[in-house]
Amino acid sequence: MAAKTYQVIVRGTFAPLDDEQRASLLAKADDHDVFRAKFTEEGTVTYERSLLAFTFRCLVPATVEEKESAVIGRAEALAAAAVRGLGADYRNLDSVSTDLDSIRVRRRGR
Repeated sequence: MAAKTYQVIVRGTFAPLDDEQRASLLAKADDHDVFRAKFTEEGTVTYERSLLAFTFRCLVPATVEEKESAVIGRAEALAAAAVRGLGADYRNLDSVSTDLDSIRVRRRGR
């Protein structure tokens, strides 16, 4: 049972692309524009037409006992699968996570 939810952003670079991979990614680029990015449990991949780097955003449910490193590992596995699903490979993953339950909301006027 999930007691926490993490918002994770995974950034990485595309591995060297051949002409076919490049053409395929460029054909799908509008569907992976940053303005379509959402934090979902499935995650979303965004990239620019330069095809140098990508960003993967996702929500990862976790138990109270689960360590942040395990959550990041799961998010990076999802990112890797998503990039491979686009027909490319990746390098240099770097991730940052936020425990959504630890965010404090300050209300104005109180």
